Amino acid sequence: MDKKADFKKRVLFLAISIVLNSFSNALTVASHCGSALWTASSVNLSEWFHFPLGNVLFVEGIAVVIANAILLKQLEWHRMLGNLVFMIPFSYLVGGISNGLDTHGFLNLPLGIRVLADILGIVGIGIAVSIYQRANIVLHPNDDLTYIVRFKFMHGKAATAQWISYIPAISLILLTFTVTGHIYAVGLGTLLAFVLQGAVTGWADRHVFTTLKHHLNI
Repeated sequence: MDKKADFKKRVLFLAISIVLNSFSNALTVASHCGSALWTASSVNLSEWFHFPLGNVLFVEGIAVVIANAILLKQLEWHRMLGNLVFMIPFSYLVGGISNGLDTHGFLNLPLGIRVLADILGIVGIGIAVSIYQRANIVLHPNDDLTYIVRFKFMHGKAATAQWISYIPAISLILLTFTVTGHIYAVGLGTLLAFVLQGAVTGWADRHVFTTLKHHLNI
């Protein structure tokens, strides 16, 4: 496949992954059964400061962009701009979709259905991360952090890199709990994300859209 055709394919996969990731994260928020750790940290900050979730997701992402530049020991403006390009639709899609699900009574569904939706959301996030990490056109800064840790420090080990990259999110959740005395969006889904999301990403690398290979940029 020539470079132009390959790039078009990667753009298509990027679009698919952004929609999948946004919807999956929104499912975990609306289910109230536990979100992935970075999303949970944003929900807690949103509740603490009474800011819209989409705005908090965006600001938190900017902070991670800076952290990534420190890890890479250089300012890669193309990479940083790509992070911003990813964050804008993702942040506000998650906020909008989760609000829409709340408005339409998603929380009133039976607990079993919400737990299933939460699990599907966590799996969907892991698959989406695999897709856009392999396409590697632009990444969400949180996932770019995992990507940097995975290939720069962890020799490609997805699960280990995922656990390490969760440390800042866990710290933010603990900070908000210390100040407010409340924890939001932490539950079964959070535990599953912590234990399994990296493994799901590694599994998806091998089994989902197998023609899409990693385009490394470390």
